[in-house]
Amino acid sequence: MVKAVRNWVPNRQEVILIDCNPQRGQEMRDLHPFLVLSPAAFNDKTSLVIGLPMTTAEYNADNPFAVAVGVAGGRKANKISYVLCHQPKSFDWRVREAGPHAMKTISDVFFAEVLIVLNQIVRLA
Repeated sequence: MVKAVRNWVPNRQEVILIDCNPQRGQEMRDLHPFLVLSPAAFNDKTSLVIGLPMTTAEYNADNPFAVAVGVAGGRKANKISYVLCHQPKSFDWRVREAGPHAMKTISDVFFAEVLIVLNQIVRLA
């Protein structure tokens, strides 16, 4: 599990590590990076975080719902990281002992692209 960071609260546009287990079907499982969509005030008050899982699986290069957001941090530092816009999720980040990821945040340009793809799926705006 991720080492807890005192007084840390995940914030919008931040990349965190979170355990996605238990999972079902095609859902992401195990410890993965997760792009936070919800603001820190919501995350702190509810202990929930709303966001999108991330992966370095190369087959996502052809996935129209995956957005390449740069090189992954940590032990996969030479691989492209993809945000899976078709798998929005909410997790209790405190219970799942989430923590900051080596990527820290994604750029404004990539975050805007993720929101465009997500909006094509769920049509929020």
